[in-house]
Amino acid sequence: MNVRTSGTRASVVDICLSGDPGENPPLPYDPAATAAGLVPDELPDGLVVADESGRVVCFNAAAARLTAVDPGDVLGLPLESALPLQDMEGRRWWQLTDPYGGLAIRTGQPERNLLLGSRELLVSARYVRDRPLGTVRRLVVTLRGTEARRRTELSHAELIATVAHELRSPLTSVKGFTATLLQKWERFTDDQKRLMLETVDADANRVTRLIAELLDISRIDSGRLEVRRQRVDMASAVRRHVQAQTTAGQRPDRFLIRILEPLPEMWADPDKVDQVLGNLLENAVRHGEGTVTIEVAPTPMTTGAEGTTVTVSDEGPGIPEESMSRVFTRFWRGSKRGGTGLGLYIVKGIVEAHGGTITVGRAPAGGAQFRFTLPVGTPAFMA
Repeated sequence: MNVRTSGTRASVVDICLSGDPGENPPLPYDPAATAAGLVPDELPDGLVVADESGRVVCFNAAAARLTAVDPGDVLGLPLESALPLQDMEGRRWWQLTDPYGGLAIRTGQPERNLLLGSRELLVSARYVRDRPLGTVRRLVVTLRGTEARRRTELSHAELIATVAHELRSPLTSVKGFTATLLQKWERFTDDQKRLMLETVDADANRVTRLIAELLDISRIDSGRLEVRRQRVDMASAVRRHVQAQTTAGQRPDRFLIRILEPLPEMWADPDKVDQVLGNLLENAVRHGEGTVTIEVAPTPMTTGAEGTTVTVSDEGPGIPEESMSRVFTRFWRGSKRGGTGLGLYIVKGIVEAHGGTITVGRAPAGGAQFRFTLPVGTPAFMA
């Protein structure tokens, strides 16, 4: 059966899952797909279907684009001739997997990288049988390009390059000061030694933070970020972080704290809550202007449970409207931003790991406004 998909209005199942008159009855199919009137050329991924004899009966437009093959040239050909795929070691894929003559318990092949000439494709296959352990009636193959995977690989490479760049400066400083102290210890006064050691200590802390960020990103990306819930007093945590900012040299009158009590008893990971608060306050102080307002208030969650909302606002220039959708992505930096651009990405991952939400908008005074909400949660020993 030679079927060209272009220019038809039959459904996917009509073209790719039904047989010629006189053949065995067609396999069961999804009525919704038929009712939708879909055609193979409308599918975003490449679709290739071979019949029970291994000959190509369906080759859609996406497959033609990915393989640079005209469907009219391959319809009716054996699958291994139409798609002469090889694995990364140069072995012929169809001979290696033997879909028609292999084990009858197999249902398909998971997606993997294969080569079609010099083209790299992501290929998966499903073996359609008329009954369990029966012969293969049809072989359905999907093809995808590797652009998305390459973008992921480039993102990982950018992460490594960013972290390596950020590590180089403090490590160079640490190495320089320690080498100088070891070689010329007796030439420096006690005050000079203290200053150099304080610099080494600050740079070592910076390296530790960078490594912690890298580990957090790895856990967030893999879904393994652990939350150890304990009782958290959010109002006290906010006051503690503001005190840390004033101790570091910020004016006390630059901060305005508003606590709307009573707050619900909340169970969260105190270290990670501190990480979120510290990042948002540091951003407001470093990149905003004027008064930094921190508001803590009780709020109902969409699930019907109670929660606590923290809003951090400043009076600076704010974040451009067109950039707000990218604030929580990796490596986002505003026009004045330094650092790795990973802090807000980690903040979002921590909040969502708690089952909460975080948003960004414009503050009443025109600056940036970050608002996150955490549910009350349950203690770790009850989870």
